[in-house]
Amino acid sequence: MKRMFVLLTVIVFSMTQVWSADEKKENRSFRIPLIGEKAPSFTAESTNGTIVFPDDFGNSWKVLMSHPQDFSPVCSTELLELSYIQDELKALNVKLAVVSTDPLADHIQWKKALEDIFYEGKPTPKIKFPFIDDEALTIAKLYGMIHSATNSTKDVRGVFIIDPNNIIRSVQFYPLEVGRNSDELLRIVNALQATSSNKYMTPANWTSGNDLLIKVPPVTDQSTENVPAGFYKLAWFIWYEKQQKLPSDKE
Repeated sequence: MKRMFVLLTVIVFSMTQVWSADEKKENRSFRIPLIGEKAPSFTAESTNGTIVFPDDFGNSWKVLMSHPQDFSPVCSTELLELSYIQDELKALNVKLAVVSTDPLADHIQWKKALEDIFYEGKPTPKIKFPFIDDEALTIAKLYGMIHSATNSTKDVRGVFIIDPNNIIRSVQFYPLEVGRNSDELLRIVNALQATSSNKYMTPANWTSGNDLLIKVPPVTDQSTENVPAGFYKLAWFIWYEKQQKLPSDKE
């Protein structure tokens, strides 16, 4: 009887450990908010003080970017590049925030260190956007930034672009080893703003100032050669509207 009791105790303990391990693993798999959904809100500490996201960012476009770890080489180059386009983003009515699972004290020291770096032949400007503390993984859970198969405590490189109505408009994820492209971030923001009226779409490889695809052709009979001024087509199902080029637009 005693042996039976000991055996049952061992079995129950083993099963409890398995359940605990499975539960822990499950709790590290978080749902990613999808395009068209409301951006999850949170309150957190940052290098710019306490932040209530997205409310504190007002009637602006918002970019929330996650990175794996402070003081890592890839993340450092990404944030240096962001510092060079922060004023350009501001001109587009975009507010930027970056987040990782590192504590605020590390963020503060990392920001200071970055601002002392001479990168790509240029000094680093003062970094205006906040570094958000997510040591408790609260934001990581809300935005599905922990991908357990890669790491159970560090964010992957996530990018959420959110419109003035706090609706998620774009979602991208990059692996830990691959740095993001700041020019592509600007391109996506410009594309989303150019198409926000729901009248236009952007073709492949579109850049700001280039012609836009239109959803509704300007003539009823699309099979005719009657193409109004300001428009052109490649086929009956591919219509463009010409955009007025500004002197500053890149050819």
